[in-house]
Amino acid sequence: MASSRSRRVEYDRFIPFRSAMDMDFARCALTMPSRPQRDGSIESPSSAAYQKLLVQCILKNRTRIFAFKSAPESPADKVCQFDEDDRPHKKQQRRIPKDADRVLAAYDIIDDDRLNLLDWGSNNVLAIGLNDTVHLWNAANKSGTTFSRALEDNSPVTSISWSPDGKVLAVALGNSDLDLVDAATGRVLVGIQGDSHSFVCSLAWRSNAILTTGRSDGSVVDYDIRKDDRAICDYKGHRLEVCSLKWSELFGRYLASGGKDKLVHIWDARMAVANHHPCQHQLLHKISNHTSTVRALDWCPTRSNLLASGGGRNDHCIKFWNAVNGVCLNSIDTGSEVCALLWDKNKSELLTSHGFPNNQLTLWNYTSMMRKAELFGHSSRVLYLAGSPLGGVVASAAEDETLKFWNVFETPKPPKPEANTVPFAQFSVIR
Repeated sequence: MASSRSRRVEYDRFIPFRSAMDMDFARCALTMPSRPQRDGSIESPSSAAYQKLLVQCILKNRTRIFAFKSAPESPADKVCQFDEDDRPHKKQQRRIPKDADRVLAAYDIIDDDRLNLLDWGSNNVLAIGLNDTVHLWNAANKSGTTFSRALEDNSPVTSISWSPDGKVLAVALGNSDLDLVDAATGRVLVGIQGDSHSFVCSLAWRSNAILTTGRSDGSVVDYDIRKDDRAICDYKGHRLEVCSLKWSELFGRYLASGGKDKLVHIWDARMAVANHHPCQHQLLHKISNHTSTVRALDWCPTRSNLLASGGGRNDHCIKFWNAVNGVCLNSIDTGSEVCALLWDKNKSELLTSHGFPNNQLTLWNYTSMMRKAELFGHSSRVLYLAGSPLGGVVASAAEDETLKFWNVFETPKPPKPEANTVPFAQFSVIR
């Protein structure tokens, strides 16, 4: 007796089983235009309309689905090539002109690395001291004026500095006097007589009312120009000429001073020495890492506690300091005397001026300290730098009696006007 397995028929879902097919129904379905349904009923009008709609939308009224056509476009032709213009481009680096944009004569400029004879005020007026006179150059209208104080001994100008608001120019003289001059009229507003045994080498405004002076005997004194007894505070630390003074831009808290004694001092104006010395400020850090005169000092405008200092002829180094803990963050040997340095107000860039052998200006990228540009144009060491309050342009003065203007910093873009988000803000009354 045969088993049930031998009587069972095996089917394959991919290969039709002819014995189970209705060949007559298949032939009729292929030849008849309106074929009946499998259950024998006639196709409804709605179904016929649906089939007609499918033919129009999908087959586009074609009788054949497949047709011979030309070969499709090669896919490789649509691949973006490396030399096509639609690839993303790298941001182009700005071009820094190698030549000075403008050159002015600076006759009788004093060759003395203790002095500070160049400053560019917030009023866009550049002041330079030439022997016993002060010359003003208005960068807006390219006009110049000159004023001088009639002195019996014709004492030279030793230091100049604009007040933060650009209304007052402080002018120190070689006979130890200090004049505060009205920039609009040229009239002396305040005259301060100093010790005849010393003269002012450096100036720095803490505010529009408080002026700090560094003298040739190493003394540093604060003056309040609003008071009759104007000397309000002093700083004890330097032994020789104070060649540079800089207040930090963060609320005028930290004062940095550099001198001929190769020292850099950082002071905290918020801390007094002791109760019995209320008019002295606390010395935070005494830095003795430089091996030559320190006259190049500047605070970073974007990092409030970062100070940069430059050493003189026997040093050649730029050093960066943390004002909080006094740690040296970096030191770069430039290969020549660092006469002055200036931070860009808008980017992390630093400009330094140098002496022998090249007397060049060098633009550095902070923090990598890579040289971005070197500008050659002076024939002697570049003692003074001053930056435009509008950004972009820097003025340099050297012993070769020239004043040069360089487009070295990137000019900041004007801010976009803010959209007025308050409805009808321009109207005072709404009816």
